[in-house]
Amino acid sequence: MKTRTLFASLAMAAGLVAGGAALVPAFAQNAPASAPMSEAPWLGIPQIHDTLTAAGYRDIRSVERERDRYEVKATNAEGQRVELYVDPHSGEVMKTERKRADRDDEDRERGAKDRRD
Repeated sequence: MKTRTLFASLAMAAGLVAGGAALVPAFAQNAPASAPMSEAPWLGIPQIHDTLTAAGYRDIRSVERERDRYEVKATNAEGQRVELYVDPHSGEVMKTERKRADRDDEDRERGAKDRRD
């Protein structure tokens, strides 16, 4: 009788150990090894401003936090107005779009032209 109880206890213990070992990989898949890049903290607006100023941009008019980036309106080193798409984690400029002159500038030019005519 003691042998039978011992055998049953050992079988049950082996089953529990094997079941636990089978569950460990399932839980390990759900635990992230490190935080993905998208969950890394964003740089603050002052840091983005300082990074762009150091890169030669000036007259930074707006810095807006968008879905997955910052959108910045500034003037580049050549004096052209640009809209920048900036990586929120590194401050790196991902894309640059040149903009036309402001409507105010165009209105001023039209007004000056009208006065000359």
